Amino acid sequence: MAEILKVHHLTKEFGRLRAVNDLSFDVKAGEILGVMGPNGAGKTTVFNLLTGVFKPDEGSILFKDIDITKDSPAKRCHFGMGRTYQIPRPFDKMTVYENLLDGAVHGGRLKERQARDNVYDVLALIGLSDVRDEFAGRLPLLDRKRLELGRALATQPDLILLDEIAGGLTEKEAMEVLETVKKIWEKGITIVWIEHILMMMSEGVDRLLVISHGQWLKCGDPKEVMNSQEVLESYLGAEEA
Repeated sequence: MAEILKVHHLTKEFGRLRAVNDLSFDVKAGEILGVMGPNGAGKTTVFNLLTGVFKPDEGSILFKDIDITKDSPAKRCHFGMGRTYQIPRPFDKMTVYENLLDGAVHGGRLKERQARDNVYDVLALIGLSDVRDEFAGRLPLLDRKRLELGRALATQPDLILLDEIAGGLTEKEAMEVLETVKKIWEKGITIVWIEHILMMMSEGVDRLLVISHGQWLKCGDPKEVMNSQEVLESYLGAEEA
């Protein structure tokens, strides 16, 4: 399977802190790659580098075999890279429908008539058709998470980066989100997913990448990676492993 995303020797420093340290990995087209690591491991910084929020000090990012290392976030979005945030960021005073339409027109660069058709498809996929006219600021957390997924989907991405989309949800709600993520994947969209919930990573991803101190630690079958000595030591400390 061809790689849709290739990351080579990515490095990012903030003063004396090296948040990402010579990190290399790839993402295969059509897979769900999970990303885990202890707090402060550099996971969100990696997402910010991939989406253009930060520029790396060293290294390169190839998306669909094109070097996007210096491209703006908007250009990466237009090229087919979508993203969610751990804390949902909808336009609270706009309806669910209007939030999605904004993503389709400005992120997906669709003409309004085509965008409307796209939005109705997204509403059905994320399970928010019944609340499409509700203001986003009035939604409960689960629906705000669904809307966050929908806003990324409305841009018509080939790759979506999910930043702890299940964070703060109950176990039942998290499983509902997992089902939605699987439906998105079944549409042929590649997914890179940061999550702390072990069940989500063991049940929902094809491969699991673990990073620690901004460095590649282990990547492979989720259950094998979670049970590896290197990962246990990273989470628990060598003296407790």
